[in-house]
Amino acid sequence: MEPTKVQSDGGLNVTLTIRLLMHGKEVGSIIGKKGETVKKMREESGARINISEGNCPERIVTITGPTDTIFKAFAMIAYKFEEDIINSMSNSPATSKPPVTLRLVVPASQCGSLIGKGGSKIKEMRESTGAQVQVAGDMLPNSTERAVTISGTPEAIIQCVKQICVVMLESPPKGATIPYRPKPASTPVIFSGGQVRVDIALAYAKTCYLLCFSSPQAYTIQGQYAIPHPDLTKLHQLAMQQTPFTPLGQTTPAFPGLDASPPASTHELTIPNDLIGCIIGRQGTKINEIRQMSGAQIKIANAMEGSSERQITITGTPANISLAQYLINARLTSEVTGMGTL
Repeated sequence: MEPTKVQSDGGLNVTLTIRLLMHGKEVGSIIGKKGETVKKMREESGARINISEGNCPERIVTITGPTDTIFKAFAMIAYKFEEDIINSMSNSPATSKPPVTLRLVVPASQCGSLIGKGGSKIKEMRESTGAQVQVAGDMLPNSTERAVTISGTPEAIIQCVKQICVVMLESPPKGATIPYRPKPASTPVIFSGGQVRVDIALAYAKTCYLLCFSSPQAYTIQGQYAIPHPDLTKLHQLAMQQTPFTPLGQTTPAFPGLDASPPASTHELTIPNDLIGCIIGRQGTKINEIRQMSGAQIKIANAMEGSSERQITITGTPANISLAQYLINARLTSEVTGMGTL
């Protein structure tokens, strides 16, 4: 986010460049049929809206112009996403409307000012706008930028973006900024005979899992919090690639040193009682999803009197166990971050 014109008349009247991180479905919604939607947004807002090229699961949408035009563009995008959510709910049993979610890309050197001392600034923004604001702890790959996720009603998002712009203008980036550039989607490496490299396939599954969790259409509502809900079909297909297999009619591994049938092993971990519910899910739906996604056997011990923890036993191949652990940790993380903690 870079100011390119000096503030005038004592008000917020500058030219800014703001970058948004979007997934393919979101970008398609913004572009519209034959580019009609983005053309309308450009004409009605007066802002320049550019979308990065490339066959990537993520794209960068750059909005440039005077602040009033940028806020108009943001409003149009937020209301378009809300319209998409309403349309998707017409074929869904869900009764609560998920929030609209936008992700800004901000230089990491400015994130401290955005968070404030002890989280005071970000807390103030949440309370004054009603939007949920999360600043990612890690920088985006191969860059010095971090993602800032804003969720809420379109009105709350617009007010929150205005406040973020003020903070960014008051605290310009320090040093050079290496911008985030999305990479094309990679695929698991398949060796001769159809073998799958476990470590590469697992990393790919993790990436796709995170992408599935970032869609604004992929939320369920628990109380007042928006909890991400994964696309089970996609993840299950990926998880089934985690165990090396012997191609039909072949009795020895196709890749030397890679056992085609790794022995099953067992791993145990403990989860606090107050978080076990998000792992199990209503009537066991979440734990069953994790079992299906990972291919591992997962057993949750009964609560012990006087103990504040529950034991989980995971059995399967090393790849099955690793993916199951990852999915369990992701459930815990989504539960905590969904409650608005920093």
